[in-house]
Amino acid sequence: MKRRAFMTLLGAAAGWPLAARAQQGAMPVIGFLHAGAPSPPVAAFHRTLAEVGYVESRNVTIEYRYAEGQYERLPELAADLVRRKVTVIVASPNTNAAREAKAATSVIPIVFMVSDDPVKLGLVASLSRPGGNATGVNYFISELAAKRLSLLRELLPAAVRVGALVNPNAATTEGFTKDVTAAASALSIQVEIVQARDSREIEAAFATLARSKVDALMVAPDTLFATSGRRQIVTLATRHGIPAIYTVREYVENGGLMSYGPSVPEAYRQLAIYASRILKGEKPADLPVVQSVTFDFVINLATARALGIEVPPMLLARADEVIE
Repeated sequence: MKRRAFMTLLGAAAGWPLAARAQQGAMPVIGFLHAGAPSPPVAAFHRTLAEVGYVESRNVTIEYRYAEGQYERLPELAADLVRRKVTVIVASPNTNAAREAKAATSVIPIVFMVSDDPVKLGLVASLSRPGGNATGVNYFISELAAKRLSLLRELLPAAVRVGALVNPNAATTEGFTKDVTAAASALSIQVEIVQARDSREIEAAFATLARSKVDALMVAPDTLFATSGRRQIVTLATRHGIPAIYTVREYVENGGLMSYGPSVPEAYRQLAIYASRILKGEKPADLPVVQSVTFDFVINLATARALGIEVPPMLLARADEVIE
């Protein structure tokens, strides 16, 4: 029961050549600025680069800068890439990375991945005509709090108290908290917000949730949570017997219960396509922002059984993938 997630490219023609001519002169350099830690979805970036003719160490160099969830490091990491005069900066997978890349340079092309509106963030003038030195992917992940909460209620009709794990350092947290609070009120659900900035605080947050006897948990969009913290969060949710819904499928592949959100590998694929087009001479100002239009709903049936939860047949039927 798997359907591939697709992205729509505003105003752009479909299909790109599968091979690129060898670069003249010095080898181009991609500055890869990542707010979290290395994670499986990033493989889609390298795979797509190769498909369009750029193979690392053969005809392109990649300078990696990982903040490991310590967002305060991003300004210096971005500044370092600027000092190295990279050809293009790929800033992912959140607003924090994109903002710092944009603040570091108005000259070097930037390809970003953000969940917030890039126009409101000041990254581009418009989605169809970015107009500056930045363009990229707008994948809707933060705006889905109400949908995830409704899926939890459908799975657990008796749930009246739901925890929400957030990172106060994430740029999306304020919007997420506002959305989930409003959605919970409409469903007559109480929400307990718990914060965590690192692995120690994640452990403490789950201890708090266990004491509060929450019926379920929502994990907010956050790069720290989704990369280096992913396995820890899934393990703690299982250990404390807390049914949880997550933002991306990678949690569920690691044993999480449910996820609803865009395809992160597909977003990285689009980043690679745009990075390659810029390396070939196109301008970010002329490349429309890509927006996600299809979302994955994934259920881990084995985890549901371990938690003693019977998933309603209608919910299973709507899932894009069920992991047995």
